[in-house]
Amino acid sequence: MTSAETVPEVPSSRPMRADARRNSEKLLAAGRDAFTEDGSSASLEEIARRAGVGIGTLYRHFPTRQALLEAVYVEEVEALCRSAADLADEEPWDALIDWLHRFVGYVGTKEALAQELFTYIDRDADVLRRCHDAFYSAGEPLLTRAQQAHVVRPDANIVDVVRMVAGIAKMTNSSPEQTLRVLDMALDGLRYQPPTP
Repeated sequence: MTSAETVPEVPSSRPMRADARRNSEKLLAAGRDAFTEDGSSASLEEIARRAGVGIGTLYRHFPTRQALLEAVYVEEVEALCRSAADLADEEPWDALIDWLHRFVGYVGTKEALAQELFTYIDRDADVLRRCHDAFYSAGEPLLTRAQQAHVVRPDANIVDVVRMVAGIAKMTNSSPEQTLRVLDMALDGLRYQPPTP
């Protein structure tokens, strides 16, 4: 999968009308917010209310709670992947760091969604594997470009970088400001150091 590709969308049986697409987008946004804020106590009725649609509309788009959870999770991954492509015009170091900062925000949302999703599917489920592969594929070109510009050490790889950033993002008892400060200190360790003569 290249950085331009994203996780395949949740399949629908027929093309959506514009109003149906808007309702689906509103439900995904409301679902993301509700699952992030309330976790397993988020009710589908509350999600429909937040989206400004009836519960029947929610069920037409997402017939089960699992279907909505998967769609929200996939949308979060797709947004992170799209953001990597949006950074193509930035300087290589800035593009990589900006995307990794966005990744920290993604981890916060993903953790709440993933814990809820794990009540329905295994950790090695196809949808999770595709999502995992997609964000590594999206970040890899940013890292490679920074390495080619000699601003990132050549021995870094995307798996190690993502694991480091994810670990920092999951720090407990840490304010958002402290998390970003620790992240920036760790990312400074990625900077290329020319060999000493």
